[in-house]
Amino acid sequence: MNNSSYSLNRRRFLAGLGAIGAGTLASASLLGSARTALASGMIGKNKDDVLLVIDVQNCFLPGGTLPVSDGDQIIPIINKLGQQFENVIFTQDWHTPGHASFASSHEGKAPFETIELDYGTQVLWPDHCVQGSDDAKLAAGLDIPHAQLIIRKGFHSEVDSYSTFVEADGETKTGLTGYMQERGLKNVYVCGLATDFCVSWSAQDARKAGLNVSVIEDACRAIDLNGSLEAAWTAMGTAGVSRMQSSDILTS
Repeated sequence: MNNSSYSLNRRRFLAGLGAIGAGTLASASLLGSARTALASGMIGKNKDDVLLVIDVQNCFLPGGTLPVSDGDQIIPIINKLGQQFENVIFTQDWHTPGHASFASSHEGKAPFETIELDYGTQVLWPDHCVQGSDDAKLAAGLDIPHAQLIIRKGFHSEVDSYSTFVEADGETKTGLTGYMQERGLKNVYVCGLATDFCVSWSAQDARKAGLNVSVIEDACRAIDLNGSLEAAWTAMGTAGVSRMQSSDILTS
């Protein structure tokens, strides 16, 4: 796959790199909360904790239409984490045929070029994660049978979505925020694909929704092109997202 496309980040991502100082207090506060939870040895066992598994689908695994390098290696880690959590949510990229984000939907355009849509700059992708296709299925190796919800995103034909909370227009909601609020899920532990895109967008939007958010670094894989991973961690830190390892939970 030609990963040069991933340097064409959304404007929201680039904008998030500014004003790091503004998020310092929020980040420090959330880090303190994470340390308290680690010390208690109760992460995942509390009724307000949830493991959010982002887009671990055939599409993004080796051999898929938009593979993330070594994406399959996180599956055993995620399965172990799932055993620790009472509450687990999967997310799933779920595009209509002929989706506006597909290069094939725009005459004369090739994958990884960009166009301007109503909501801003859109990277054009190969057809991927089309509803009902094998490519869109959750990875067969995932083994968390007690997961309670699959939340789908990108199913509006004219709007793309990296975040699993709010689509690319910044207005269209997936319903995940309301679900978490009604269930009292306040502490979100994020893993999946890819760290510097769908994981990062989702983590930042979860913070905007007032949730406590930690990203489990070794249970994710990134594109990491031209500094995109470092930039994503900077943006997440500014938003108040904590960073941890699976061993922090599994040995707690």
